[in-house]
Amino acid sequence: MPRYKLILEYDGTPFVGWQRQENGLSVQGALEGAFEGLTGRLITVKGAGRTDAGVHATAQVAHVDLDKVWRPDKLRDALNAHIRPHPVSVLQVEAAADDFDARFSAIGRRYLYRIIDRRAPPTLERDRVWHVPRRLDVAAMDAAAKLLVGHHDFTTFRSTECQAHSPVKTLETLDVVRKGDAVEVHTTARSFLHNQVRSMVGSLKHVGEGKWTADDLKAALDARDRKACGVVAPPGGLYLAGVAYGEAARAEPASDDAD
Repeated sequence: MPRYKLILEYDGTPFVGWQRQENGLSVQGALEGAFEGLTGRLITVKGAGRTDAGVHATAQVAHVDLDKVWRPDKLRDALNAHIRPHPVSVLQVEAAADDFDARFSAIGRRYLYRIIDRRAPPTLERDRVWHVPRRLDVAAMDAAAKLLVGHHDFTTFRSTECQAHSPVKTLETLDVVRKGDAVEVHTTARSFLHNQVRSMVGSLKHVGEGKWTADDLKAALDARDRKACGVVAPPGGLYLAGVAYGEAARAEPASDDAD
């Protein structure tokens, strides 16, 4: 059966998350519905990251096995026609090797978190940013963020419902930058724990507000205790922004539950 790699973007607001669930429509379910409409068959779509309810993606990756060979651009256009009116777009389709797995072949993931820190609430970007009605100290946030980079036990920044076997992860980058009224948090790692990104961002917000120092953030990390975490940032500001593939050795499990 020919295998295809899909690159997707979606607005996560109306979905219960990526993964198919009983309590509502998922991104996976919407895609599988599009495939069923196209092929007349029930087809399983497997994704690189199991984004949570309300979380968005600009470059989610998925793979699927089909009964016949498709020209990639024709498959892309047909899927986009069948997935309407759901806010999901198939950006690219390409033929993939039989052993390619969107999740387990990934060697890195990149997430973006967006904050608007102005007094007036956003309108056009509602549900796509976290509104913080006071100016944040981005320099302090970025300096503190560097204390989380590296190989650590991230228990403090891990959901109590996280199913990963170990809380130890290697955070490759964590950068905080300002773009006008927007504060962007960029982070990369091979894989993330459930709620790790949103938990780190919520704690960095405390630093930006002057409620925490960098030392307080480091103490929270070292506590290895979920109770030491700051607030958990809401899902609407989080985007899965990229998934990397290559020949690098698998130093950590490839599971990813970053939201």
